[in-house]
Amino acid sequence: MEIKYCANELKKVSLSMFRKNFFGVFHGSISSRIQGNQFLINKQNAIFDDIGDDDLILLSSKIDYRWNDASQDSLIHLNIYKNLNEAKFVCYAMPHYVTAYSLTHDRFEPLDYFGCMKLGGIDIYDPKNYDDWYERAPVEIYKHMVKNNTNIMVIRGYGVFAYNRTAQQLAKSVAIIENSCKLLMLSTNKC
Repeated sequence: MEIKYCANELKKVSLSMFRKNFFGVFHGSISSRIQGNQFLINKQNAIFDDIGDDDLILLSSKIDYRWNDASQDSLIHLNIYKNLNEAKFVCYAMPHYVTAYSLTHDRFEPLDYFGCMKLGGIDIYDPKNYDDWYERAPVEIYKHMVKNNTNIMVIRGYGVFAYNRTAQQLAKSVAIIENSCKLLMLSTNKC
């Protein structure tokens, strides 16, 4: 894909996802595969409601000095691109309802129409030990996605990693799981 097109897609989607509280001011990551193992990803200090060209960096599978400025999730994104050919856009988000739900559940079973039709049930991945999670995550995330044939992974207390073929579908996947989780949690509270 063309770099300019991908950059514009990332800018649009990151603003939308920031407005929905899927990204924090400096929290989250979003990328787009350009070709082969090249991808465009946000820098570590990017503010997601106002991503500009200077907030994105082009990386390849060769780890060089550019990786120092890139998101700390860059290696996770690279491994997803290397191992899942259908991944064109990848994000890490921390939607509030999904992340809160993941703290006390092992599986997410949506009850609303869109959640049931688009997602089905999702096992919640338990990273067990947070102390070494960032060392293990680049391998465990893509392996879980491959093994379970899924494009969305809910990680207990951490958030959601997802990939899709378009930036809009990526944002839609995260929005559906967050909305389904919100409806599920609201339905279990007695008003």
